[in-house]
Amino acid sequence: MLVVVGAGFVAFGIHYRNAHSTAGSGASIRAAGIPPNISTPLANLMGIDALPSTAAPNFTLTDQNGQTLSLSSFRGHPVVLEFMDPHCTDICPIVSQEFVDAYHDLGKAGRNVVFLAVNVNRYALTVKDVATFSSAHGLDAIPTWRFFTGPYPTLAAIWKQYGIAVISRGPTKDTIHSSIIYFIGPNGRERFLASPQDNHTKSGRAYLPLNQLAAWGHGIALASKDLLPRG
Repeated sequence: MLVVVGAGFVAFGIHYRNAHSTAGSGASIRAAGIPPNISTPLANLMGIDALPSTAAPNFTLTDQNGQTLSLSSFRGHPVVLEFMDPHCTDICPIVSQEFVDAYHDLGKAGRNVVFLAVNVNRYALTVKDVATFSSAHGLDAIPTWRFFTGPYPTLAAIWKQYGIAVISRGPTKDTIHSSIIYFIGPNGRERFLASPQDNHTKSGRAYLPLNQLAAWGHGIALASKDLLPRG
């Protein structure tokens, strides 16, 4: 799976549970298991794939409010999980906006969807680091938002469990990392993944056209709705 990560860099992160993807292909082929409420063009934009419904690896970390929680504590709710660098100036702010847009798109259902991120920056591990990023990018507007951090060895083990490639370039530079969104069902089992992307100006600034940014937010909301308990 090809994923665009880091400031002007490309890393090749191959997810260990997923053997195929339409991400970035522009193809009209629709992979099996994609939520029916997501159109094929939107599915291709998001590079969304169905997963074999295996249990999401559990972890226990500390969020931006200093509260220690486990992934399993969110059972009963759909979970949207990303991996972010709290000092990132590239794709992480873009995904953050997509999360905020998705939350608003969900309306009243948004209170039942949990948005999570796990820290990938080994040089920015404090609660203050993840809290500052959350506030700066409007993620605090999502009541269920949690940006988790913890000791480097614990985080590194979680990255490996989720197939996230991480390259640390030092304390003053963005961390290069796989950008993958996991959609986890209320039963704690992985259901879908998506592959965020961004573009860069000639000066290296990351951006996504507004129509694509809005489409991503809508797509995240639709995938989350598909996981909400029926009835």
